Amino acid sequence: MQNFIAYNPTKLHFGKDVIEGLPVSLPKYGKRILFVYGRGSIIRSGLYDSVKRLIGQAGMEVVEYGGIRPNPVVEDVDAAAGLGRKHNVDMILAVGGGSVIDSAKIIALTIPVNHSGWDFYSGKAKPAKAVPLITVLTLAATGTEMNRFAVLSNRAEGKKNGYGHVLCYPKESFLDPALTIPVPGDYTAYGIADLIAHCFELYFGAGDATLTDRIITSIVREAMEYGPQLLGNLTDYDLRARIMYAATMALNGLTSYGKVAGDWAVHGMGHVLSLHYDTPHGASLTIAYPAWLKFFREPMKERIAALGTELFREPLDAGGSILRIEGLFRQLGCPVRLSDIGVGHGEKDKLVKGFIINEVEGGNMKLTHEDYPKLIDLMM
Repeated sequence: MQNFIAYNPTKLHFGKDVIEGLPVSLPKYGKRILFVYGRGSIIRSGLYDSVKRLIGQAGMEVVEYGGIRPNPVVEDVDAAAGLGRKHNVDMILAVGGGSVIDSAKIIALTIPVNHSGWDFYSGKAKPAKAVPLITVLTLAATGTEMNRFAVLSNRAEGKKNGYGHVLCYPKESFLDPALTIPVPGDYTAYGIADLIAHCFELYFGAGDATLTDRIITSIVREAMEYGPQLLGNLTDYDLRARIMYAATMALNGLTSYGKVAGDWAVHGMGHVLSLHYDTPHGASLTIAYPAWLKFFREPMKERIAALGTELFREPLDAGGSILRIEGLFRQLGCPVRLSDIGVGHGEKDKLVKGFIINEVEGGNMKLTHEDYPKLIDLMM
């Protein structure tokens, strides 16, 4: 087992009506709020009005930046940071799913400086401080509400990358499973797939930590048991709670302790699909994962077989495990081939170029440029 440091400073508020605690939490971080949200779902659901009411109860000043895109882009980050800088905000309140919260993390780093948020991704700049971030989560998927990572797209450069820094941890996150009830079935399924993929990325990372592996497979089994039930009853609060809890635990550090690192090549592959085709993040992962598993079937056959045997509670070899995992994604209603999202062989060169630009390499099982065409063929 590898040495590790367990650190997570985010205070998590979980349960029904927890956002009513916002008037207590917000004043701890100042007086002026930059309220960041997406393209209208929180307005349609009534959550926008509830949050504005709670901000008013706290006696806070507020400036708003709405319209964060589903695949977050640097243009929104820089515009929102400029707005926050202009109004000298003390904190950010981000209400939404992973795209909104990821954007808000980089906005928090960018407000104190006079350059683009992308400079952190390119390595041109390192953050020295951040505006405090408070989040209200509306989609169970990425785990961003309790981790230090954020994904951002730069379409001009053809890149979609992840970035992590301790300053990106939210100060407090509010998770009411009821707020995810308006999420439609397809995006609920993509969120379930996303949390499973996070677990797989850590499982296939380097390092030997048997307890961590057992935690990983327990989280995946939770999603396997309750995910299909939820998709059959989208308004069930208890099922929403179970999936929301699982998504947070899948990527808040718990699944990495004692290991060297995760692999993350599949996320790199998925980011290229999202960048070029606006594929929902979870859907991009269910296309990429079966192909990646097939590509590495021989060198990882024992590891893949052990995962399948543990998840499905029957003896499986590597091939059988891959088929069952692919079947799980299909059961959730997620795409598992590029053809499922209307992408054909004519896009192969474009995808290869995207993999090269985004340096899809993997942390444990290394990929080379020569591997990309074979991987893409397996995704077709």
